Amino acid sequence: MRVGTARSAAVQWVTEHARPDPGFRGAYFSGSTVGLPDDAELSPFSDVDVVVVTAAPDLPVGPGKFRFRGALLEVSHLSWDELASAEGVLSSYHLAGSFRRDTVIDDPTGRLRELRADVSRRFAERSWVRRRCLDAERRIETRLAAFDASAPFHEQVTSWLFPTGVTTHVLLVAALRNPTVRLRYPAAREVLDAYGQSQLYPQLLELLGCARLSARSTGRHLDELARTFDAAAEVARTPFFFSGDITAGARPVAIDGSRHLIDRGDHREAVFWIIATFARCHTVLAADAPELHHARLPAFRAAVADLGVTSTEDLLRRGEEVIAFLPGLRRTAERILAAGTGTSRTTG
Repeated sequence: MRVGTARSAAVQWVTEHARPDPGFRGAYFSGSTVGLPDDAELSPFSDVDVVVVTAAPDLPVGPGKFRFRGALLEVSHLSWDELASAEGVLSSYHLAGSFRRDTVIDDPTGRLRELRADVSRRFAERSWVRRRCLDAERRIETRLAAFDASAPFHEQVTSWLFPTGVTTHVLLVAALRNPTVRLRYPAAREVLDAYGQSQLYPQLLELLGCARLSARSTGRHLDELARTFDAAAEVARTPFFFSGDITAGARPVAIDGSRHLIDRGDHREAVFWIIATFARCHTVLAADAPELHHARLPAFRAAVADLGVTSTEDLLRRGEEVIAFLPGLRRTAERILAAGTGTSRTTG
């Protein structure tokens, strides 16, 4: 499917299902397809991200990933208040990139296009890029600080894994790249290679624990994840913010996409999303099928054990290693920022 065809399906979904809501304030494209031309071929392992902006007092749980008119869409919701100012968006590493280009799907108030014009004009100014890098760093620090040692082990793994993975986002933001989710590690490697900073990449993998993991081991863990994923997708009832990622419709991304990375030689880069999906599956199973949760838990523990994690103490120690890594990460981001051809010195 062409990217343009998938986008057209997304526009139609917004028209039919989002716009009628009384809290609807607009919608825009986000994620990995932003910037791709309409005639580009959409990867079978990618979806089209749509953000629905709402003035509702409580954000609804988004439908997540689903098929609509043949396109795999991922729909999430964002509070209207988060887009109150261009300066707030420019400072937010996970929001700013979506307004760098013309991504607006629907804009009944006109505010989204005004915001886009302002953000895109100042997006590459170094002061704003630096603020977004610091925003990513703060996310690492605050999420690791919120680690709950009393939570179930699979939730503890999630609480360590995601802030550890945000180390890649600091680099991507510095290089004006999309801080992608599933493909963050290969994207960070490309940035480091492009800016002559490739010596940092093994350290990123060491923080994750997969630097010496073999393709065979990764493939074995993916096979086990596939079994856990299918079980979780079948029994899932309790809504979670990530529920749309644990469905039959999301399998091409979570399972087939990871298999594709392994097959092309990026088995270490596949580890992040394999473990993330594994942990989320166990959150689903713990809520909706406790017996299955316990039955499948050894496979999950074996996967994280291959990353050098077998206990809460390991996770706490690994979190401390991430914090200790931040000064060096910051220096590398500054080198990328200083060398970047797309940034400007104008202050924001």
